[in-house]
Amino acid sequence: MDESRVTLPPFAALRAFHAAAVHGRFRSAADSLGVTESAISHQVRRLENYLRTSLFERSGAGVKLTSAGRRYLEQIDPAIRQIQSATEAMLRPEGRGVVRLTLPPSLAATWLIPKLGAFERACPDVELQLVTTTRVIDLRRDQVDLAIRHGKGVWSGLDATFLLEETALPVCAPGYLTLDEGADPLAALARVRLIVNDRFPDEWEEWARARGLAPPNLSGAVTMDAMEQALQVAESGHGLALGRRPLVDDRLRRGALVAPFGAADPTGAAYYLCRPVGVPSPASARRLERWLIALAGVERADTGSDT
Repeated sequence: MDESRVTLPPFAALRAFHAAAVHGRFRSAADSLGVTESAISHQVRRLENYLRTSLFERSGAGVKLTSAGRRYLEQIDPAIRQIQSATEAMLRPEGRGVVRLTLPPSLAATWLIPKLGAFERACPDVELQLVTTTRVIDLRRDQVDLAIRHGKGVWSGLDATFLLEETALPVCAPGYLTLDEGADPLAALARVRLIVNDRFPDEWEEWARARGLAPPNLSGAVTMDAMEQALQVAESGHGLALGRRPLVDDRLRRGALVAPFGAADPTGAAYYLCRPVGVPSPASARRLERWLIALAGVERADTGSDT
């Protein structure tokens, strides 16, 4: 055998296989590479012929890796990612690092995006790319450096650092609900239209329980698909919603909404900064981590909820 001969498969076939393996569908792989689904299928078949083995089990719209396909993906995935990182480094301005952060759209819009100017001043050599989604994505598979997640702080394969506690409190437009001193909260709730966030259908019952109250009657309540919609209805003066801090903080600061019952109560959930276990973080990602942790610490101190 001529050892000087380099044995490499066609790179287009490798890219197609890698994309299909990562996304689990030829259609999604085609969208990610900007080609047709038939092109993905052709390139994967080309690689299978080259390797003389099946890499996928094909069933319906999805595909599943064979045992040989899983082994091959594990071995080529680091190389593909290294090529991508090296290429991105060559294309970006010298010395500027790219960090990808995923977080819920609501948190991005109300908490992080208004502060991006401060981040750019603090870290001018870091390019921050936001992946805003309600979907819990695989950080390794989707090549995302960091995530801000909402929950209890435990996710498989991730290290989680506490950022902000989530608390809830009823909010409404100024003047919608006025309370006399010593007024009965349940009687006050009975006078107004309640707004229910369909993502948290039991939130009014949980809030009442935290206050030692009986659950309010929701028979005439307005149900909205998400908290942002519920807050918009409340801001328009059409009801009383449960706002969740820190997402509602900007509206409270601007006076677009007020909290007639005062202080907020913990929901039992919080926001955490997450990174994959065992994956070294680039220097740019570590800088973003430190900035986010410091920012959250300042906000906890300002609201008196530091832990």
